[in-house]
Amino acid sequence: MNIDAYDPNIKKVNLLNLDRTKMRNFMHTINEKNFRADQIMHWIYQRFCSNFDHMTNLTTMLRCKLKEVSCIEFPYIIKEIISEDYTIKWLISVPNGVIETIYIPEKKRGTLCISSQVGCALKCQFCATGINGFTRNLLVSEIVGQIWLAYQKINNNIHCIHYPITNIVFMGMGEPLLNLHNVITALNIISDSCGFRISKKKIVISTAGIVPALDQLSKSYDVKLAISLHASNDMIRNQLMPINKKYNIAALLESVLKFFKQSQLNKHGITIEYIMLHNINDSIIHAKELVKILHKIPSKINLIPWNYLPNSDLQCSSINTIHSFSKYLINKGLITTIRKTRGQDIQAACGQLTGSNRTIE
Repeated sequence: MNIDAYDPNIKKVNLLNLDRTKMRNFMHTINEKNFRADQIMHWIYQRFCSNFDHMTNLTTMLRCKLKEVSCIEFPYIIKEIISEDYTIKWLISVPNGVIETIYIPEKKRGTLCISSQVGCALKCQFCATGINGFTRNLLVSEIVGQIWLAYQKINNNIHCIHYPITNIVFMGMGEPLLNLHNVITALNIISDSCGFRISKKKIVISTAGIVPALDQLSKSYDVKLAISLHASNDMIRNQLMPINKKYNIAALLESVLKFFKQSQLNKHGITIEYIMLHNINDSIIHAKELVKILHKIPSKINLIPWNYLPNSDLQCSSINTIHSFSKYLINKGLITTIRKTRGQDIQAACGQLTGSNRTIE
């Protein structure tokens, strides 16, 4: 864009959609140097400033120029809900819908679970997000905006009893790999020294297994990976997760193995997420099948007690069944944990996110 020929009818560029490379490219279009991009990102992501007039190390001319051609626009929180266990859910308004962002406090860390889509197209039977359908992909500004808003609520609140945000997980609404381009740009901002400065070791992407996108991700960005497997054979996974009819377990695990071999961040094992469903996938026979299909992939199994959804015929496995399943896997040499349910009383637990105001009525 030539600033001298600026057309007021052209929509302003939201700088939150730009990682450092794209921000520098934008600076070039308005005849500014690279270091200005770094300065602006520092103001936005480390000083939480969204007002150009307050960016005091920028020249007055540059600030005026930026106000003419660009903006810093975030989504906004419409409701905050706090669980009995201090998990926080924010309902965040975006065009064409509402998304949910979850903050999970622990003793030595704070994990932020963020969304990548408005809804989800995968229609997994155990997940409210998929059951409710898909609207659209989130923009980069709407992905990193969730983090910016949460930082404002948690990290900058001197009276807050919660642990600062240390970890980011793409486990909220949507399938991240179906919004791969925007997710990778967001990842660049999250880990950038001029961005949120969160170590790549503390960022996790959870995916149901979009094989071509997973292969593309392995060539573009190294990130800790969690695979939503949830079944030990194709027959069960076809029923629970329709995406398996397109990319079956064998194809998915082949792609996961390739990702593992190229990754430095997953050298201690890929996380395998496994929802525990009564009389569906929770028998010792299924545990044996799971051991067999994972024998080539160094992995860590995360058993997830299913969280109740209204109008669903599914039931969570009993505590005894979950522990028996876990014990079998551990005895076979697989690192296995049972996920602690958090935020269930506010419908903020795994699989319960809908972006609906039903939780606050």
